[in-house]
Amino acid sequence: MASIVRSIDPLVVGRVIGEVVDMFVPMADLRVQYGTKHIFNGCEIKPSLAIERPLVHIPPLPSNDNLYSLIMVDPDAPSPSEPQMREWLHWIVADIPQGMDASKGKELVEYMGPKPPTGIHRYVFVLFRQKGPSTKQWQLPLARNNFSTRNFAAHNGLGLPVAAVYFNSQKEAANKKR
Repeated sequence: MASIVRSIDPLVVGRVIGEVVDMFVPMADLRVQYGTKHIFNGCEIKPSLAIERPLVHIPPLPSNDNLYSLIMVDPDAPSPSEPQMREWLHWIVADIPQGMDASKGKELVEYMGPKPPTGIHRYVFVLFRQKGPSTKQWQLPLARNNFSTRNFAAHNGLGLPVAAVYFNSQKEAANKKR
């Protein structure tokens, strides 16, 4: 029980649980990495490091035939103090085989790296266990702004998440040429 509390506590403190997803019990491991930088809740990643899609790995569990869906959002768009575009959708991948990385899944919405215009933004990866292969047509959003992870999961029968992790990012200072 203590390990479950430890794994969701940063998500509660970081307001991921509440603003992006409802309370859930972590049931899978989610490893996200940009280059050599491993993501952990609340760490800082520069936008320039996250231009390319990350390596997202779901380690195998005893039952090795699960498929997963991954959603990446920014709940702080365009500004953490006024997030009128909450959530900004950055990526959706479905049919990721357990024990594999997201590149083995089906990319439904193309990856878009972080581009925080102002303030410190949270970038959240949410993992769902699918009930089976996505044989039906997914209900995809028409725009990236005002996306809802909760509504998407409900409309596509995904239920509650099984894992989540987030990082922080802010606009990088421009290089001054002299």
